[in-house]
Amino acid sequence: MSDPLTGACLCGAVRIELTEPPIVAYYCHCTRCQRRSGTGASVSTRVPPGSVRIVSGEDKVRSFVPPEGLPKAFCGECGSALWATTRDGGEIAALRMGLFDSDPGIRPSARQFTQYVAPWEPIPDDGLPRYPERLP
Repeated sequence: MSDPLTGACLCGAVRIELTEPPIVAYYCHCTRCQRRSGTGASVSTRVPPGSVRIVSGEDKVRSFVPPEGLPKAFCGECGSALWATTRDGGEIAALRMGLFDSDPGIRPSARQFTQYVAPWEPIPDDGLPRYPERLP
């Protein structure tokens, strides 16, 4: 990547740059992602450690730490889902794909937590591998 990928929340208060290419993108069908996003699945990309820089709005970032899973960050102004962080050091581990201002050059390649799929939104027959729990 010659130029960083940029992204923002809905209101633009939180802006980020990704300086290295995303590792993998995937759909998550867990109940937490359904409730957090208001949709049947969330689309995220894992990112290399240290590759995300918060350009503006760090003071607007709020987080929720579920009893299981990774802490989830969101914009305190508009409520946009932003990223998940590691439990041990709070490093950004996965970005929500909807943040990007342009094509990140990666497409979802799998579906995880499919045993929790929303009954009102069946998984399309897209040929992607399906994992009942977390990606291996």
